[in-house]
Amino acid sequence: MEVILLSNVRLSFPHIAEPQKRIDPKTGKERSSYSADFIMAPDHPGYAQFMKRVSELALLRWKEHASQVMQMITAERKQRCYGDGNQKVKSKTFQPYDGYAGQVFITAHNDIAPQIIQADGSPIDLQNTMAYQALTRKMYGGCRVNAAIKPWLQDNQHGRGVRCDLVAVQFAGDDQPFGEGAVDVSGMFGQVQQAAPTAAPAPAFMMPVPPFMGQ
Repeated sequence: MEVILLSNVRLSFPHIAEPQKRIDPKTGKERSSYSADFIMAPDHPGYAQFMKRVSELALLRWKEHASQVMQMITAERKQRCYGDGNQKVKSKTFQPYDGYAGQVFITAHNDIAPQIIQADGSPIDLQNTMAYQALTRKMYGGCRVNAAIKPWLQDNQHGRGVRCDLVAVQFAGDDQPFGEGAVDVSGMFGQVQQAAPTAAPAPAFMMPVPPFMGQ
């Protein structure tokens, strides 16, 4: 099966409600795409299915050279859409991003908006913009989702690699948000008191016009 279902995985760096805009460093052209990371345990069945499918595709494409090509792709982080979560580190601290340590991840992209699946299993009509936005904005970094993805192989002038299409996403439940999250400062405020009405300001004093100016 080409499309793989990742059940009950954590969502990270979601660009689902709106596409992310980036400048291609090679062409200088702007590209917009929907994307997300899906984080899971190394023994997650979906990850095993994903890697199995990648191996099958590699054998079909590169035949007897598949093992050598896959070793090259594995060694080059930018040429693959999957990896060890411990390698997904912040540029300043060199520490793994929230939720990645001890886990594995898959990054998926799509130039078009992915299907958004409702709680009852039915997809939202992409023409229903309000419903689409309402559900996608509910999907924050750290929440749990079910995701349908489709791995594929890159083999062109930009090199060989393993990529993944983002097909569909379904909100599966809340979890600890990644990052600091929204700061609750409500305790700093009290009840607003009705302010007493203020007297109307006195009219400004007008300097009388000299007679010669009024003529």
